[in-house]
Amino acid sequence: MERQITSWYSPSLNKDMPIAVYGSYGFALLLVPTAAADYLEYERFQLMDSLAPFIDSGKMKVFSVDSINNESWLNNNMNPRDKSIRHQQWNNYIYNEVVPFIRTNTSNETMVFTCGASFGALHSMNLFLKRPDIINGVIAMSGVYDLTEYTKGYFDDDVYYNSPAHYMPNLTDHILLEQIRSSHHIHILTGSGSYEDPGASGKFARILYDKGIWYELDTWGPEWTHDWPTWRAMLPHYIGAKF
Repeated sequence: MERQITSWYSPSLNKDMPIAVYGSYGFALLLVPTAAADYLEYERFQLMDSLAPFIDSGKMKVFSVDSINNESWLNNNMNPRDKSIRHQQWNNYIYNEVVPFIRTNTSNETMVFTCGASFGALHSMNLFLKRPDIINGVIAMSGVYDLTEYTKGYFDDDVYYNSPAHYMPNLTDHILLEQIRSSHHIHILTGSGSYEDPGASGKFARILYDKGIWYELDTWGPEWTHDWPTWRAMLPHYIGAKF
């Protein structure tokens, strides 16, 4: 499995940001890390090994980015408003820098899907729902979709507009809704074991249902916990079966 690392200075974030790229051909899978982890997290926990057959066969090309959660919601020494601003800067980095990088390294017609586990699931879902014009779908594993689960009680407009559980029930923009509805890849996956929250997935799926948005909700059994063995099984299963 071929892997390349590219880094550039991000104007959105005012820092150097690395990306790991795996493979050469296929649709683009944009991996968002869990919690405060980095762009090599999925490799360290052998998830890339589980995806290797799809990468080596040219079915997909994977782009794994850094999070900045430790510079925003997971940094207890920051002012909450500064956390909110930093979160929005990271979104801008993805939209204005990472997606163009993916297009340059694939093509303008390449389908781009976000994917993440745990906190990465919330980010992946949010990135897709806000910009379905440039992101074609999402695989969200073991997530909660209410950003206030991470903000320690802080709430402002940027929290609202980055919390899918808050803004989706009130979304009325017809063009945006139709772009979301046109996706055939909104996959909400969760286990039922330790530290999983299948209720959060079900609650958010209901929000999408009420908006007439197609989705797939798949709840795995109690043996599937909030941990890497679950995600190493889930993601290749869905890549193989649904893409």
